[in-house]
Amino acid sequence: MSKDYYQLLGVERNANADEIKKAFKKLALQFHPDRPGGDEKKFKEINEAYQVLGDAEKRKRYDQFGSDFDTQGGFGGGMNWDDFMRAARGGNNGSYSFNFGGADLNDLFGDIFGFGQSFSGQSSSRHRQRGGDIRVDVEISLSEAAFGTEKPIRLRQQVVCPVCQGSGAEAGSNTKKCPDCQGQGQVRRVQQTFLGAMQTVAVCPRCSGQGTIVEKPCRHCSGQGNVKGELDLTVKIPAGIDDGQTLRLSGKGENLGKNQTAGDLYVVVHVAPKAGWERDGHDVYTEVAVNFSQAALGDKVEVETLDGKKTVVIPAGVQSQELIRLKGLGFGRLGRNGRGDHYLRVKVQTPRKVSRRAKQLLQDLAEEL
Repeated sequence: MSKDYYQLLGVERNANADEIKKAFKKLALQFHPDRPGGDEKKFKEINEAYQVLGDAEKRKRYDQFGSDFDTQGGFGGGMNWDDFMRAARGGNNGSYSFNFGGADLNDLFGDIFGFGQSFSGQSSSRHRQRGGDIRVDVEISLSEAAFGTEKPIRLRQQVVCPVCQGSGAEAGSNTKKCPDCQGQGQVRRVQQTFLGAMQTVAVCPRCSGQGTIVEKPCRHCSGQGNVKGELDLTVKIPAGIDDGQTLRLSGKGENLGKNQTAGDLYVVVHVAPKAGWERDGHDVYTEVAVNFSQAALGDKVEVETLDGKKTVVIPAGVQSQELIRLKGLGFGRLGRNGRGDHYLRVKVQTPRKVSRRAKQLLQDLAEEL
């Protein structure tokens, strides 16, 4: 049975190329298999429809003969479904450019799935590789989490060459056009498959996509622009951070060297537990033990808080498990002013043994109550 490609894309038969492309992008975003609620079968159908309707010549033949006009099957030009899905997921690592339905897959998917670089591996000017991200774990105390702190970190990683400052060239050395790609930063290859010729575009391996090479490479880094080294950083940890939260330091990850961008540093913060202390968001809970007479008559006791020792009034008649609020003595509010509260949970301690006189007094008290 002939497939209605217009219906699959949800467009009218007189829709123009921009309307067809817009409809395809919307549906691709909705049904992409790697997204929540995605549907690979549906995704394949709308891609098949766009391959035909997105090509003026194929669309003309489809309008005349229906979906059986072509026996190449779904993904012509040397691309099968596995190739297409690898590209649609960004699985080519920016090394190739696939032509699909008369358009580059980067134009179709790059702006809706956020692959971060084009399928051709090229930016608008020159290809820029990105260094790897780094993760480090830092442990802080409960008090440091409450008020914020700074922690020194030493990383052993790829850093910019201190001799050539990342250029990869000896001092005074000139650059010249890359002879392999003729200054284009990319090389093209044509492969013959049983489905036809497929052209791929790859980043030039000699110049790493820059289009130029240096005449005299830096002897310290062998022209790479980076070396293994140590980097000392001070990480500012904000007040109110919670256990397991991550801080991102942009551009502090691995540096690949000349004309490249550094990755990011991710600092995972671990808040060390403190016996007897319980955190709930911006508030903190501890226990204060009082004896029977303190609970009945009231008293002043000294307790430990995040701000040090504090004298707290125990009200007369307080009950066990009752909470006493110390306003503003909790954790800082992440990214905001003010602090949470400190709650004291009262624990009335009942004596296990009492003297004869104390026992008589308690009996007298029982009769009074």
